Amino acid sequence: MQINIKDLSVDSGTNRLTIDNWNIADNESWGVFSTEGDIGSGLGCLLCDELSVTAGVVNKGKGKIAQVSLVEQQRLLEEEIAKDDTDFLDRIDKGSTVYSLIFEQCEDVVLTRQLIQDLDLEHLQQSGFRVLSTGETRRVMIARALATQPELLVLDNPFTGLDIAHRQTLATYLTELAKTTQMLVTFNREEDMPTWVEHIALFNHGHLESVMGKSEWENHPVITQIKAQSKQQSEEMLALIHRHQHDPYFSSPVFEIRNGRVEYIDKTIFTDLNWRIENGQHWQIKGPNGCGKSTLLGMIFGDHPQCYSNDIDIFGKKRGSGETIWEIKKNIGMVSSALHLQYRVSCKALEVILSGFYDSIGLYQQPSKKEIQIAREWLEILHMSEYANVSFRSLEYGQQRLLLIARAIVKQPALLILDEPYQGLDYLGRRLVKNALDLIARENLSQLLYVSHYQKDKLESIHNELEFVFDDSEQCYKATINTDVG
Repeated sequence: MQINIKDLSVDSGTNRLTIDNWNIADNESWGVFSTEGDIGSGLGCLLCDELSVTAGVVNKGKGKIAQVSLVEQQRLLEEEIAKDDTDFLDRIDKGSTVYSLIFEQCEDVVLTRQLIQDLDLEHLQQSGFRVLSTGETRRVMIARALATQPELLVLDNPFTGLDIAHRQTLATYLTELAKTTQMLVTFNREEDMPTWVEHIALFNHGHLESVMGKSEWENHPVITQIKAQSKQQSEEMLALIHRHQHDPYFSSPVFEIRNGRVEYIDKTIFTDLNWRIENGQHWQIKGPNGCGKSTLLGMIFGDHPQCYSNDIDIFGKKRGSGETIWEIKKNIGMVSSALHLQYRVSCKALEVILSGFYDSIGLYQQPSKKEIQIAREWLEILHMSEYANVSFRSLEYGQQRLLLIARAIVKQPALLILDEPYQGLDYLGRRLVKNALDLIARENLSQLLYVSHYQKDKLESIHNELEFVFDDSEQCYKATINTDVG
């Protein structure tokens, strides 16, 4: 498909897109890199005619265009939640099955089965969409897009949420797909740029700054510049935390689970988990998609029902011994895809950060002047002061994620749970948050429980690892625990 975009201006709230001139030849695939700003979903919506063009022209062929983005993923999850029939059934409604969600896009049994096989979804095809892990959901979204047999496929950071093995298999799959399907692939990590892409479009704050070949991109100074900028911002963030520092000390263990087990009617996720978090320890939780990482973190936070069917102590209290959920949550800050999905209330950006003081989804109390001052300082560091009174739901996905990270940190909790915190962040945002988290861990301002599938995301100040490994004999996952990891 040949595409020409000229003198384009699109402004839908915080989603700004300006392109002076961009020519994409027929069957030409591109990599799209954005230094700052969520460009992927904006491009996808533009090409799929879901954005109104303020000025300029977009000339493109008549062929089918499909997109995969975190915004689309969030939208489908919300649709599935809206259809929840649990109250009318004698079982929990887990949502539409993986098979049905792919089949409805093409109504072709052969194609559906082929996509399920290609994207390693065979063991999940009868699973409900709402119970899938982030990485599993991502693969379903790619399969749904391909089921429409598009002439052009827009992939917004397609490797987001995937474990190492599935990143490798998807990279191989896309390499083959590129021979027959034209693609625009946005990426915010250098290592995620597809090897088969020969043309790069560089965006900044939604503006197309330049186009170049791969050899020119590999020597471009933009990465060095962003690293310097993110280092300065993360140091400012640390200074802000120090200005309002307090000591959330608890005696050891902060958390302990004995013979932990998570099981459902149809399968066991993990078993025999014995894990103890001592005061001052930081941990990284590792393992493939679907192994129970997010479930375990939800049990610590108190949002997962199986936390009450396990033998758990947290902050010196036995879970289920009469403590309220709010007594636990006041000492925990949380960032996760599940929380991002739950944050569907109508509130302003400033109120999102303020809600961190009260552990609420939305703001229902009158904050103090000091709390408002601290929240505004966070907005300033995140370069989002201009959005203080803008609705959270109208912000870009990456801006929403930054606000939720600030919400988790603002009260300086004893325990900071970070379940794939960089999801949806642009290159600058990811570098900023990673640097800040490493500084928080190094100075023990909070204890970190940290999940990321990328080796490059490893924090130097985390020296303890819990890794889930599949046990063939018991057909479920078991944890290996390593302390003092270099």
